Parts: sequence; structure tokens; C-alpha cells
Amino acid sequence: MGALRELFPAGGPVTSRRLAGRACERAGAPAAECAANVPPGRHHGMPMRVLHTSDWHLGRTLHGEDLLPHQAAFLDWLFAQAVEQEADAVVVAGDVYDRAVPPADAVALLDEALSRLAGARIPVLLISGNHDSPVRLGFGSRLSERAGIHLRTCVADLGRPVILADEHGEVALYGIPYLLPDAVMADLGAGRSHASVLSAAAALIRADATRRRIARTVVAAHAFVTGGAACESERDIRVGGIGDAPASVFSGLGYVALGHLHGRQDVSPVDGTAVRYSGSPLAFSFSEKDHVKSVTLVDLGAPGQVRAEQIPAPVPRPLREVRGRLDDLLARAGTDLAGLAGAWLKVTLTDPARPVAPMERLRERWPHTLVLDFQPEGGLSSPAEDLRRLAAATDPAEICGLFVEHVSGAPPDDDQRRVLRDVVEAVQREVA
Repeated sequence: MGALRELFPAGGPVTSRRLAGRACERAGAPAAECAANVPPGRHHGMPMRVLHTSDWHLGRTLHGEDLLPHQAAFLDWLFAQAVEQEADAVVVAGDVYDRAVPPADAVALLDEALSRLAGARIPVLLISGNHDSPVRLGFGSRLSERAGIHLRTCVADLGRPVILADEHGEVALYGIPYLLPDAVMADLGAGRSHASVLSAAAALIRADATRRRIARTVVAAHAFVTGGAACESERDIRVGGIGDAPASVFSGLGYVALGHLHGRQDVSPVDGTAVRYSGSPLAFSFSEKDHVKSVTLVDLGAPGQVRAEQIPAPVPRPLREVRGRLDDLLARAGTDLAGLAGAWLKVTLTDPARPVAPMERLRERWPHTLVLDFQPEGGLSSPAEDLRRLAAATDPAEICGLFVEHVSGAPPDDDQRRVLRDVVEAVQREVA
């Protein structure tokens, strides 16, 4: 294994896996070792290949539905893609976990995923996002570096690239973790805005690459870039009322692998710098029901030559929304709505009065119904009107009736009024 260790020195350039194979053979290592570290089919002249992903949000749920088994399936698929596509590195652009203190099973899942990539000798660059704790995610970073897992979670990491090499020379992979302006602006000499701190970070990276005489760069960053399309499941990162930064702050860099927004999108500025969001691998809200989830495969040729394509990720269940009266919807369960049985479902009922046990009835036909909204035809009364009617009511039974109307969408019928009257009178007798 000595020949292989020399190819992956701590802190030095990491040779592309296909070049490693040829050097491995020249160094006299056993053929089995060389074959294990170089995928078949790669040949001289092929571009450096990077797999860009982000926003795993390990440990997140979808309206109470446990997503961890589906996240594990995605990570299995991601590993297979990294091997099959012969990636020279995997870049994870933040929001690895869903919260700063992740559940233990989410931590174990990340450990397993990174261990498999390290075992396949595929370098990983991973940055912290606004959902992650930089300190927790970055723990043991110097040790994990020796296994090819490069964690970038603080300002001090900005000028510490992962350097790969291929036939065209070196490629520097930098990480810009989520930068909270109030926390880092003094260190960067920047103003109190995302645009200012990102601009300062990008300037530092450009200067470092110039000093190293490296013409090709990949920069992972976790930020909201102007022009990006947001959705409901992303946490607001505004400071001083402003949460975005222009893509032009990244001008002059080779490929910018963004995280934060959950929809895949190209937000490249006009100067030709490639700036893209890979998007999240799973949908985390019904606002993402029309997203095509994917990872981005990036090929870096000679300086200035960047090609990106999306590889669709596996979909555990589609997300669907339906709207209508309960009986009408259920009557269509065997016809045009038959395909909803396997989907995560959001249902908006428009019945004038709230039906009895609507969720139970829906789940009999569509077992993965997650969200139930009630928007009666004609609309609900305004809060001001509710307060006016409540202030005018003096009879306790009438007040209880107004509550029934508020929660059900219709006034109580005669039987309900009789029950309310009996209960109120029983309470009054008890108090007396």
C-alpha cells in the first residue's frame, strides 16, 4: 500500500483516480490494488469529474413521515453513481443535517456514507449550511482529512483547498460554508450583508488560487443567490431584510457548486462563470411537488471548459395535491385519482361543513395522505366578524354553538344544539 499512500499525501495534491491507476502500475503495486482504486473505462484525456449534491437534511421529516430510510436509499444510490460515473470527487454544498443537534441515527447514516466514499478512495469536500452546526459538523476535520473527507466549516478554511490533478494540471476545490454576516464580517473585513461577506470570501479564494498558479477552481458555497427560485421548506437567512447576494460575487471562478435552495437551477452570471444549485435530493414540502430531484455531474476540461448535466435521483413517492368535496374525491378514487394511492398527498376539502372523520376516510383509499386542509366553498368568516358575533352573544349555549360553527364550518344542527343546551344547564346546576 506504500505506492498508494504516496499518491494521496496529507495536504498535497490528490491525483485523479485514473492517473492514480497508471502511476500505481508504474510504482509496482499489485494489480489488484490498482484495479480497486481506478474504475474501468477511464482513459487519458478525459476531464476531471465532480459530483455536486447538497441539502440532504438528514433527520428531517415530511409532515411527520420519517424520511431517514429514503435518505439512506439516496446515499446508497449516490455512492453507486460516484463509482459508476467514475467521479474524481464528491462535493456536498451544505445543510447535511436538518438541525444543529441532529438525531443519533442521522449521524450514523452520515458516518456510513462518508466511510463508503473514503473506502472507495473518492475524495469528498463537504461544507456546513445554515441548518448545520459548524462546530459539530467540523469535529475531527484534521483526522478525516487523512481519509479523503475534507470538512470546511469556518472562515479559516476558505484558503485551504483540496487539490486534484489530471492531464490538464491541478484543480483546486474550495469550500465557503454558510457565513452569517454578524459572525464573520470582522474576520473578513466585510460589511453586514451576505453579498459583502461572500464577495470577500470569493476574493480570498481567487487570490489563493492565483498564488498557487491554479487556473481551474471548483467552489462549494451555501448561500441564496439573486434570481434563484425559493420554496417553502428553506429557512429564511435574511440579515437586515436582505438574504441574497448576486452571482457576480463568484465571477472569475471555474464552477460554483451551490447549496441552500432546494430546486435545481442555473444562476450563472453573464461573464460565463458556471454557478448552479444541485437542489435537494428529496422533496421536503409540497411546494416542491413539481421539482425534478437530481445531482449535478460536472466535467472540467482545460481551463474555461466546464460541462454540467443533471442525473435524476430516485423518487421514493411522488407528491400530489387534490382539492374538492370529500365524497366527490373519494368517488374518483377508482377512476382519474386512482394513481394517488402510492403518493404522499395533500388534500384540501371544500365541503360547506367539515365532514366527520375526514382523514380516516381519506387514508382508507390513499394511505399516504399527510396533510388535510379545510377551505369551505364561500370561504370562512373573517376574524373580525367572528369577534363581533361573539361579543353580541350572551347565552352560553349560543357561544358554544359559535365555536362549533368555527371549527366545523357550519352551525350546529338541532341535535347538537340540544346536547349543548343540556351540557350548559348541567354545568349551571353543578355551579349553583
